[in-house]
Amino acid sequence: MAAHGRDRRTPGLERQRILSSSRRFWRPADLSGPTSTVQHLLAALTHDGELRRVRRGLYWRGVKTPLGMSPPPTDDLLEALVPGGGVGPAGLSAANALRLSTQVPRAVEVAVPQRAPADGGTLRFVSRAARAGRLDADLQPMEVALLEVLESWDRVVEIPEVEAWARLVTLLRSGVARPDSLAQAGRTEPGAVRARLRSLLEASGHGELAERVPAPDRRVAAGATRELSVTV
Repeated sequence: MAAHGRDRRTPGLERQRILSSSRRFWRPADLSGPTSTVQHLLAALTHDGELRRVRRGLYWRGVKTPLGMSPPPTDDLLEALVPGGGVGPAGLSAANALRLSTQVPRAVEVAVPQRAPADGGTLRFVSRAARAGRLDADLQPMEVALLEVLESWDRVVEIPEVEAWARLVTLLRSGVARPDSLAQAGRTEPGAVRARLRSLLEASGHGELAERVPAPDRRVAAGATRELSVTV
């Protein structure tokens, strides 16, 4: 009697639903049926090359190629792993995104305003949990990249510093990066970042916003702006 009562139809329907999909993530919660059945289905499809396992509980259905299932695009993977604002490139990835460097890191560095999740695929996360202003200001990726570059300026900027500084000023003047949001986020940034952000806001004609960013210790400010080697 128990065998006759087993649901044999649902797994087949869920399998077909996955196979008919493209460019999307699948999680066990997306599927109907007992947990053990769902896990077996996902494992079987992964083994058959119909799904790509990203991490525990997260699978990707892309496009099948001779080399296997295509990996998820970086932007899609990032949205799945750390949705919400305040997330953006860090390190060389930030400099590359802002066209301040031509170097392309092996893994995409991503700063998150929380405890860093485990790295996934081509993504390597760095925690910025203490910088709650980024989340409060709902910073967009380019704005996060700008703050990250201001922190690691002397390590990641490859083009002439005067040119790099001019590009950041243009970002603020054009509205691509929102000066008011950066000023709000700047309240929880480290001293060196605050010093450089204040200088950047002033250079882009937003002196009133610069005053909203807490001024760091004078020695920190002097060292941070001196390293820029530009007229601010």
